[in-house]
Amino acid sequence: MILHHQFIDIAKKFKNKLAIHDFATGRKLTYSKCLIASLILSRYCKTLDKGFIGIMIPTSAGCILTKLAVLMSGRIPVMINYSTGADYNAKFAQKKCDFKTIITSKALLEKIECPYVDGMIYIEDIMAGITASQKIKAAATAALPAAVIKRLVHGGKDDDTAVILFTSGSEKDPKAVQLTHRNIMANVNSVSPIFGFRSEDIFICTLPYFHVFGMTVTLWLPLSHGSTLLTYANPLDFKKICSIIKEHKATFMVGTPSFFWGYLRKSEPGDFDSLRIAMAGADKCPDALRDGFMQKHGVTVYEGYGATECSPVISANTPEFNRPGSVGKPIPGLQIRIENYETGEKCPLGEDGRILVKGESVMKGYFNDFEQTSLHIRRGWYDTGDMGNIDKDGYLWHVGRLKRFVKIGGEMVSLVKIEAILEKFLPEDSHCCIVEIPDAIKGAKIVAVVTTPLDEKVVLKQMANHLPNIALPKIFLTWETLPKMGSGKIDFRIISEMAREQLTRKTVSLPQ
Repeated sequence: MILHHQFIDIAKKFKNKLAIHDFATGRKLTYSKCLIASLILSRYCKTLDKGFIGIMIPTSAGCILTKLAVLMSGRIPVMINYSTGADYNAKFAQKKCDFKTIITSKALLEKIECPYVDGMIYIEDIMAGITASQKIKAAATAALPAAVIKRLVHGGKDDDTAVILFTSGSEKDPKAVQLTHRNIMANVNSVSPIFGFRSEDIFICTLPYFHVFGMTVTLWLPLSHGSTLLTYANPLDFKKICSIIKEHKATFMVGTPSFFWGYLRKSEPGDFDSLRIAMAGADKCPDALRDGFMQKHGVTVYEGYGATECSPVISANTPEFNRPGSVGKPIPGLQIRIENYETGEKCPLGEDGRILVKGESVMKGYFNDFEQTSLHIRRGWYDTGDMGNIDKDGYLWHVGRLKRFVKIGGEMVSLVKIEAILEKFLPEDSHCCIVEIPDAIKGAKIVAVVTTPLDEKVVLKQMANHLPNIALPKIFLTWETLPKMGSGKIDFRIISEMAREQLTRKTVSLPQ
C-alpha cells in the first residue's frame, strides 16, 4: 500500500475524528481537515522541482501535512536534522541527494539561529499565500470518494522511495537511507498486532520526524490506524510533556532512555495512568530506569531495538512477551541471524555475534552509495553492525555495536557491558559513557565519562567483582552532561573526541 493512499482511506473513514492536536500552535485538526490541508499543499508542491524536496520542520501538524503533500505531489521528502548544525546538515543533504528546495519554518530558523540556506522556502509564507478558492477546491476534492482522490494525486509503486533519512552520524558521516512505501508499511503492519494498536489509541509525539524512530512509530503508525497524534516539538520539555500525557490521556509513549529519565524526574504520580504502552529504544535501557517507572508509576517500560535501515523496528518486548534486559523477540516477518564476526558462521544460541536482518522492512539501499550498500546488504541480509545473541526462548540480547567493542591484550571487550556494570554503582540521576582512546602498548585504554564525581577506588573495587581487570576503566572524567544528538541518543563520536582532547591537554600540561 502507498503511504499517502493509506492516509486518504483512513481520512475518509475517520473524517470527523481528531487527528492532530498540535501543542506548539494550539491547532486541532480532524482527519478531514488534514486531508484538505495536505491536498492544498500538494498543489503547491507540484509547482516545485521534481525529485527530492527537503523538509526541515519541527514535530508538528505542519511537518506531517508537508510530508503528506510532498508524497501526493509525486516528490520524495528528504528529512533534515535541525537539532545541531542545521545549516551544515541542509547543505550536506542538498549535495548528497542533488536537490535545491527545502521547506522549512521561519520560526524554527530564528529559534535555532540557523542562517538562511539557498533554496529554503518558508511554510509560513506558503500557508499565508493560500487563497479562499484554493481551500474551496481542496474541500470539494476531499469530499470525493477515496478511490477518486487517489487517482487525482500521485500514485506510484510499493517499492518507490517514500523518504530519505540520514543515519545518526554518531560514529561517522551520515548515510542517506532510502526507505520505500513497502518498507515502512511492512514495519507498521508487523508491529501493530503485537501491541494491539487501534484507532482509540492516543500517541504522544515528541520525537523528531527526521529520525526514523519518530517518523514510523509516531507518524505513519498512528495515521495508519486513525489514531490521535498529540504533537509537541520539544522532547526536552519534560514537565510539559508529562502534563499533556495526563490531561489528554495519551495511551502510547515512546522515546530514548535519556528522554525517559527526564519524564521520570519531572512527573508526578498519576501522570501516566492512561498509558497502555511505554516503549524505550535507540539506546540501552538501564535497569534503574525500568525500576524507577515501576516504583513511581506502576508502568512497565518495554525495550525495543531497531535501525534506520530497517524502518526501524527489528525486535521488541511486548505485554505478552517481556524479558527485561533483552530487546525482545523479532517482530513478525523479520528473520534474524547471529553470525560469528570473524568466520561468518551462524552462532549457536547464547553466543554473541553480528546481528543480521532480512525482511520486507529492510531498506532499498543507501542513496548514491553502491559501495556502502553492498558492504551492508549481502545476499539479502542487512548487517546491522551490532553484536548480540538469541537465547533459547527466542529473545534477542543486544550487547553493543561491533565498533563499541575494543581489543585489549587480544581480548574483545564490550564497552556497553562496562557501562551496564558501572551504572549499578552510580548515584541516583547520574549517567555514564565508556569510550576508548588509543594506547601505544595495549592498543586501547578504557575511559569512563560520568556526570557525578565518584570515589574511583571504591567504584573500581565494586566493578572488579563483575569484570576482568582488562575491562576496568583506567581513567575517570567528570562532565556536567553527556553530549547527545537530536534524537536523544548518546553521541559517542563527540564524547570520544572530547575525551581525547581533554586527556591530550592534561598530558601536554604535565611538567617535563
